Amino acid sequence: MMAQYLALKAEAEDCLLFYRMGDFFELFFDDAKIASACLDIALTARGEHDGERIPMCGVPAHAMDGYLARLIKAGHRVAIAEQTETPEQARKRMGSKALVNRAIVRVVTAGTLTEEALLDSRTANWCVAIGEAATGVAIACADISTGRLEVVETDMDRIAAEIARLSPAETIVCDGTHFAELGTATRPRADFDSANGEARLKRLFGVATLDGFGNFSRAGLAAAGGLVAYLEHTAKGSLPFLRPPRLSRTDAAMAIDAATRESLELCISQSGTRKGSLLDAVDRTVTGAGARLLGQDIAAPLMDRGAVDARLDLVQRFHDDSGLRDMVRASLRALPDIGRALGRLAAGRGSPRDLGQLRDGLDGAWRLGERLDAIGTPPPLLAELAPQLRGHGALIDLLARALVPEPPIDASNGGYIAEGYDAALDDLRDAGAGGRRAIAALEAEYRARTGITALKVRHNGVLGYHIEVPARAADPLMRPDSGFTHRQTLAGVVRFNAPDLHDVAIKVTQAGAHALTAEAAHLEELTGRALERSEAVAATADALARIDVAAALAERAAEAGWTRPALVDHACFEIEGGRHPVVEEAVARAGGRFVANDCTLSEDSRLWLVTGPNMGGKSTFLRQNALIAVLAQAGSYVPATRATLGLVDRLFSRVGASDNLARGRSTFMVEMVETAAILAQATPRSFVILDEVGRGTSTYDGLAIAWAVVEAIHEDNRCRCLFATHYHELTRLAERCDALTLHNVRAREWKGELVLLHEVAEGPADRSYGLAVARLAGLPPLTIRRAKAVLDKLEAGRAKTGGIAAGLDDLPLFAAAAEAEEEKVDALRAELEAIDIDALSPREALETLYRLKGLAGDGA
Repeated sequence: MMAQYLALKAEAEDCLLFYRMGDFFELFFDDAKIASACLDIALTARGEHDGERIPMCGVPAHAMDGYLARLIKAGHRVAIAEQTETPEQARKRMGSKALVNRAIVRVVTAGTLTEEALLDSRTANWCVAIGEAATGVAIACADISTGRLEVVETDMDRIAAEIARLSPAETIVCDGTHFAELGTATRPRADFDSANGEARLKRLFGVATLDGFGNFSRAGLAAAGGLVAYLEHTAKGSLPFLRPPRLSRTDAAMAIDAATRESLELCISQSGTRKGSLLDAVDRTVTGAGARLLGQDIAAPLMDRGAVDARLDLVQRFHDDSGLRDMVRASLRALPDIGRALGRLAAGRGSPRDLGQLRDGLDGAWRLGERLDAIGTPPPLLAELAPQLRGHGALIDLLARALVPEPPIDASNGGYIAEGYDAALDDLRDAGAGGRRAIAALEAEYRARTGITALKVRHNGVLGYHIEVPARAADPLMRPDSGFTHRQTLAGVVRFNAPDLHDVAIKVTQAGAHALTAEAAHLEELTGRALERSEAVAATADALARIDVAAALAERAAEAGWTRPALVDHACFEIEGGRHPVVEEAVARAGGRFVANDCTLSEDSRLWLVTGPNMGGKSTFLRQNALIAVLAQAGSYVPATRATLGLVDRLFSRVGASDNLARGRSTFMVEMVETAAILAQATPRSFVILDEVGRGTSTYDGLAIAWAVVEAIHEDNRCRCLFATHYHELTRLAERCDALTLHNVRAREWKGELVLLHEVAEGPADRSYGLAVARLAGLPPLTIRRAKAVLDKLEAGRAKTGGIAAGLDDLPLFAAAAEAEEEKVDALRAELEAIDIDALSPREALETLYRLKGLAGDGA
């Protein structure tokens, strides 16, 4: 046995091996040590290997899902080794001491889960592969719980942002990749060969060409091929259900990098949970599929204005017609998750209950489709979706006739095929029921004959049907002429058999076994019939999810008085009465009122410099406008009284930062890396929010960096930008930057107390109120008085010298300064490049050195 285990363990590679032994999965050696610690189960030992006891632990097969969930969550991968034959088959093959054959039937990983108990119903479970070919790069992503497969054509500098958008459970990369840092698993480079990938996709979907799915690049074929190869590897030849691939490009969605997603807490809060995120504040979906789709919409706001308006038209219809909205949401709430039920059936891990969910879900979708068809002049998107809810009449009728109303999860005990569907099965059940009635009659007869009222006829897997009596009453049955045969003595009870019971039991057992076999055959046939319509069923699931999202967004808008945004082609950003959806919800729970603010960015005023005290609401104001842009392009109403937006191609947020010690980066270094990315990538169609740039270093360095960043955004990037700062010296830039305007969050001191008004007004702040905020924070009065004395001295010095910003007015604008510096550096570089070092004599070399020093002096 141990030789068989070690061979399977070698095949399992870095996975923990679940080795089936009877009713348990056993783990040995280091696997047992890891599992026992992770699962908090007993670690034991058995036998010896290389002179040492073998550590082992085990989990019951019937409770495997719960243990798997904990191991996967802890970051482990698990290989499942099942028995591939029965002990009887093994003995027939090899004799009485034959070892049952076992094989790895599946590798369970975080990205290949389908079990309901192991998945979050409201979050997509992506498995991603990164493909590279020549200079191109692409991502293939699959959620095998629903069969969704996408190929995203992208470029090198957007890979990390796409991975952040998807937040995959697993990321597969090839050996020697440029993206090893993003990968969670590495596979051979041969799996990512683009030609092999093309052939693999053609085989998978049974087509001679992939042209019908889109024009795939070599990188796209490499990514898709690598992903499918990985899924085949984990499924051990039984590939899960995958729908034909959808091809897209990253420029079809707003670009949002990982730092911005984290800063804005789009789908996950900074605590690492859904609670507190934008998605959590917006989500009013009533189905798991709708919640998953809403998360994807918010993670990837659209760049197609027509597609966004189509979503908004549907939301508006549900918003304006509350009766329709309530009807749709009530209908959807009653429906099961047919997408994931289909995924389990296709993966070979389905149950009778999954077929029942398909029946009930498709029937509910049909009824909803009939109601929606009755709507006069439906929005275009609804007119497109409603027909996809119907068309499954034959399958619904078949499953309704074949299945009981509430099919069980476990098929092993039967009982899921409805009476009347199969006459032969009904006869077998009648035979079994008649036999069980006969057994009950025999039990009554045995009690009367023996006078033992505690006598019972019982059944177990070893003895089958048998007679059980208390030990104190067993002596009369032990006599040779009693008509009973002794089978087993236990503490307190004695078990017997009888010829007439044996005959009836055989009939019952045979009828039951034949009935189970017949039901299993029906289950296989019904599953096959359902999978024949897998693509149409998946389309229905998608349509239900899109309708759920639209109705949920309408519900959210109606709750809080949100408005439909107007999207335009020019780069504007006009918000009246804008609010932060997450903060507003928290303030309302606390019994307060959120202060709404306007924001009007245009060609003449595309850069707002916002000053004011800490806790005054600058960061909230910046974030709320970024979130409004995300919601609008995701197809949602927005928290404002009016909103007109030009499409945002890239969204950047540099609001708050933490260190990254693992990569050797301080907080200030992280801030500078993120700011550098903004300056390198932002376009005139981008939207940028920056908060306190330069605060992590000395005052002079910080002010210099902030000053230069503001000028660069104004002169070079020319994007819409909200820039919050405590450097009041930056307000001087309003005199030289035409599109920069000054704004402040208002605050007042009243009887020695600071009152934060949270209102954004035009003009610069009169002062920072730092000491007042410190007083609010609870600094000791003595410390506050000392700080006030120091501040008075500093301000007196600043008045005499002109302050730390003295002389800044004499600086040329950013572009002119940069050009001048570049010209000086280029002159020196050109001279150096012209020198033929090997041809210089010692004297010429010395003269050249003097000349270069002179050039450098001129540059200084």
